[in-house]
Amino acid sequence: MTDTPKNTPTEPEVTPDVAPEKLPEGASSVASGGPDDSSDSPSGATVHVVDCRDEVAVLSAEEFAHPADAAEHIQNLTLEKQVCMMRRLTAEDAAEALAEMEERVQTDILQNLDPDVAAKILGEMSPDDAADVLSELDSVHRDKLLEFVEAEDAEEIRTLLSFDEDTAGGIMNTEIIILSDHLTADQAIMHIRREMEDKEIPYYAYIVDEKQRLVGVLSLRDLLLCRPGSILKNELSDQSLISVLFDVDREEVAHTLARYDFMALPVVDYEGRLLGVVTYDDIIDIIHDEASEDMLGMVGAGQDETVDTPWLESVKVRLPWLLVNMFNSAISACVVYMFEGSIASMAILAVLMPIVANQAGNTGQQALAVMIRQLAVEKFDRKKSWVAVLREAKIGLLSGLIIGIVVMLAVFGFTHNLKLAQVMSVALAMDMLLGALAGASIPLILKELGRDPAQASSIFLTTLTDGAGFFIFLGLASLILF
Repeated sequence: MTDTPKNTPTEPEVTPDVAPEKLPEGASSVASGGPDDSSDSPSGATVHVVDCRDEVAVLSAEEFAHPADAAEHIQNLTLEKQVCMMRRLTAEDAAEALAEMEERVQTDILQNLDPDVAAKILGEMSPDDAADVLSELDSVHRDKLLEFVEAEDAEEIRTLLSFDEDTAGGIMNTEIIILSDHLTADQAIMHIRREMEDKEIPYYAYIVDEKQRLVGVLSLRDLLLCRPGSILKNELSDQSLISVLFDVDREEVAHTLARYDFMALPVVDYEGRLLGVVTYDDIIDIIHDEASEDMLGMVGAGQDETVDTPWLESVKVRLPWLLVNMFNSAISACVVYMFEGSIASMAILAVLMPIVANQAGNTGQQALAVMIRQLAVEKFDRKKSWVAVLREAKIGLLSGLIIGIVVMLAVFGFTHNLKLAQVMSVALAMDMLLGALAGASIPLILKELGRDPAQASSIFLTTLTDGAGFFIFLGLASLILF
């Protein structure tokens, strides 16, 4: 895709049975693709013809000069107008806008467009973007659309769809510049001039041998600086080739690309044959997705949940963790009940209990956030990770001692009870140390068990800091004050 869209409104490439221009504003009597359109839609929805001339005209305004801006504008319209606009824009403009939209919107639009119109749009998209869009459709509708796409493009899209979407193969782009290693620099430059228009990635040229095995990578700058007549193979003699296998997890790909500061990273098969490349813009999307998943997973929400997710589906995902949290809260309640007599004898204990739990919980959340971030941005190193736990323990202990002293002075000034102030101080320091250890350890334990380190980690942390915090504080109070 290019960065500069052509947002000039055009006549629709496929004319509906009733032209939108002739309908009164808000008309909705005919399905967008004709009488049988609703039957072709897997969703079973009937999208009616509406007049979208004003919306199409708005896209020519300066503020919608980029496909991302056009996509945001279209997403805010009703589904009927979204479909209408996709039909009226040129296939290239529609493809650029569609690629920037949210998955849910992409799916709704494709399900309600005529197959031939949708196929023209998909044909203008880069293969990896088209594969991403089609992966959200059911297999029947996906195959139907691919029947209308040109055979060569359809085959390339099917190949990309065959890879796991969470691996390098599933996110790679195949529109790359490939050069044979026996070419001269001049021949390579001429080849690039011929191929550049149809390629999305202009950063590097990828050099392969006669068996299509990747043997080197040259930036276009390096290629232009090569001596005239020099053979490409000779320009690669001192190069250390860095690539990833097609089945490597996409998070690992992101770590590799970030580590070496590449604009793109080649993807190869087990024989070293070049399959495609992963570009930095794909990595940005991955990092954003992973950060969102971790944030949602920490509190037990659906990791791909949005405000547009059906509310019953959200309930199904959240409810099990809420039940787990209720059980964990019951444990804390049982701990408090064990010391009912102590609380009844000294009511101020009930006032001070939340301070201990909240401080420990916040300390644990800080350690938890740091550890999850570490696991997200770096390859998991067991030894280094457990050293990080010790670091968090030191932070929690020192922070607990300082906060404990401050609280001791405050409690003594308020109650004039030195023993109570000392109990509060010691309990606070111990529980903050426990919170730091738990916050740093829980993600690692989940990782060792093969689980997502962020999944509901906040719920488990709260259980420990609350239950243990109440037990430590009330236990010390019972031993020392009574």
